[in-house]
Amino acid sequence: MKYIFFIAAFNAFFFLGLILNKKPKNLHDKVLISWLLYLGISTAAYSFSMDLFPEATFLSAVLISLFLLHGPFMFLYVKTLSYDKKVFKPRFLLHFIPFVAFLVYLVIAFQFPAYSKNIHVSHDADSPEPPVIFVIFLLATALSGPVYFILAHKEYRLLKKSSENFIAKESRIQWLGKLIFIFGIVWTALIIVAVIHHVFHLFTMTFCTNGLFLALSCFIILIGYFGLNQQEVFVNHPPAHQKTLSNAEEPVKYATSRLEGEELNSCFLMVERFMDAQKPFLDPDLTLPALADGLNVSTHHLSQVINEKHGSNFFDYINRYRVEEVKRKIQMEQYQNYSLLGIALESGFNSKSSFNRVFKQVTGITPSQFKTSLTRD
Repeated sequence: MKYIFFIAAFNAFFFLGLILNKKPKNLHDKVLISWLLYLGISTAAYSFSMDLFPEATFLSAVLISLFLLHGPFMFLYVKTLSYDKKVFKPRFLLHFIPFVAFLVYLVIAFQFPAYSKNIHVSHDADSPEPPVIFVIFLLATALSGPVYFILAHKEYRLLKKSSENFIAKESRIQWLGKLIFIFGIVWTALIIVAVIHHVFHLFTMTFCTNGLFLALSCFIILIGYFGLNQQEVFVNHPPAHQKTLSNAEEPVKYATSRLEGEELNSCFLMVERFMDAQKPFLDPDLTLPALADGLNVSTHHLSQVINEKHGSNFFDYINRYRVEEVKRKIQMEQYQNYSLLGIALESGFNSKSSFNRVFKQVTGITPSQFKTSLTRD
């Protein structure tokens, strides 16, 4: 068992090294760095102290307090990934107050031997009743995991409902939704086992903590597995569609002020020509900054053109091009042997669910209904 924890700790630090080399780093990357650092340190610390657990009460209690960190890190990673927040908000630190409070309590409590002698993580029938405050912190630790897994899952569901954000990211973060759900069930089950130990004196505390740290170890390995398959987790890749414009088409980069009159119309026509000629929407990972770089204009002005000239946001604008591409290819002879999903993937969509949702939103009918209408005509 100890070697599994060593391997998991090594993996955590290895993946940490990968993401530290990622440039540029978004806010969610920084959260993941902190999360992996916590996972590596906690599993390594437990593997070194397994033989002392739970007799070394202070060390054991500190290791238990570390469980208050996993849920907040998971929740904040999903939250910052979902909405591409650029700045860490001070209120995010509120999620770590229970851990800090628990740690401060332990440090102070163990300065008083008469008080701390009743602090113990294992609960046998003959054990003295632990202090009420310590019991409250144990209850908070037990509830933290399930509560934060629910919050993280809700955050993920909110992301799925936001077509503006989810369509471009769906294939890259579906693994996270599944991992949250599965790990939440496993973690909650282990917490229930720990509660049963304390209430009915069944199992042993070592059995409970082994299970919890084993779950953390599996989580680390799965993060690495999915992260290496979805390379955007550890590495930034430039968009495949990004191309340089010819000198005749290359505009001068504008300042951050708004475009007006002829400048606005000129930028609008340039965007339309670029979309028709280069078809950047075929890249399922296309983003506003990537398209702006391809056009050599600021994201501010590109957003202004899309909003004012098309009356929509970036993702709706791009998806209309993808829908038109699907409609065009459905009628082309070389795509007659393709399934609708195959055509959608060739047109820039990255999943069946987002394709069906967007197609009906744009046309008012499903892709199948559109194809059937062509045969009737």
